[in-house]
Amino acid sequence: MLAHGNPLGIPVRDPNPAPTIPRRGGPPQRSRIRSVKQIVVVASGKGGVGKSTVAANLALALSQTSPLGRAPRVGLLDLDIFGPSVPKLMGLESAGEPALSDHNKLLPLQNHGISTMSIGYLLPPGDTPVAWRGLMVQKAVQQLLFDVEWSSGEQELDVLVIDMPPGTGDVQLSLGQLVVVDGAVIVSTPQDVALIDARKGVAMFNKVNVPIIGLLLNMSHFICGSCDAPHQLFGSPDKFVRAADELKLDVLGEVPLVTTVSDGGDAGRPVMVQSERTGEAVRAVMRSVGEKVWKWLLARPQENHGVRG
Repeated sequence: MLAHGNPLGIPVRDPNPAPTIPRRGGPPQRSRIRSVKQIVVVASGKGGVGKSTVAANLALALSQTSPLGRAPRVGLLDLDIFGPSVPKLMGLESAGEPALSDHNKLLPLQNHGISTMSIGYLLPPGDTPVAWRGLMVQKAVQQLLFDVEWSSGEQELDVLVIDMPPGTGDVQLSLGQLVVVDGAVIVSTPQDVALIDARKGVAMFNKVNVPIIGLLLNMSHFICGSCDAPHQLFGSPDKFVRAADELKLDVLGEVPLVTTVSDGGDAGRPVMVQSERTGEAVRAVMRSVGEKVWKWLLARPQENHGVRG
């Protein structure tokens, strides 16, 4: 029997509690997560742009494009409390609850060589909704950040990819105030309605001092099986490129719309672990994005911060 002894289904642990966000006074001290060297968040201002799929494939791309001279240890943390997608995308939907370590911390579930954690592993099976108010959400976020044992023996995670919920609410603010984030990837589609919210996401991360690696255009075009011409189903990418120029941010890549991406996500086999020819265009883009993210991470000076967890 697992000792998940509170309403969130996450173990209670007192010796090294997660920081709390004060009601008045200055902000809390940001810290690094124990056993995690660097953190990359994947975010979007708007839902429905494929952010979670991008996050899962980015984690795999980072594991495949490591410049470290060895296989890196990569983790994927799902911070979307109300709509967790990582269990489905990573083929762990039926994996059951995570075990607890000797220190009463959650042990990540693994598949495709990636260590993962999600509130989805701790919820009852079925269609039970998460109907929590803000304080419950903040508590869940803090425990997912600081009560997971990412280390394996003496080995730390080289990179933790965090899949953020859409919007600019409690979860984004909590993360920005509590954790040192090394970089953010902002995902959008070409439509104005998505770019408006992507700009808000950029502004929010700037406000909480989270550096932005660049913008990623998802579902940029579709190539049908009977022709080679790209069909821009959601509009021209020109507006996206202009927005990146105005924000002085790099365009990390343009990911085409390919059915093997959605089919693979439904089956728990992200496109980065597939071999079908139709997914190669996406794999090539994501490998390039992985290389750019690694270059960004390795170029950043490591500041001294406290560690929690």
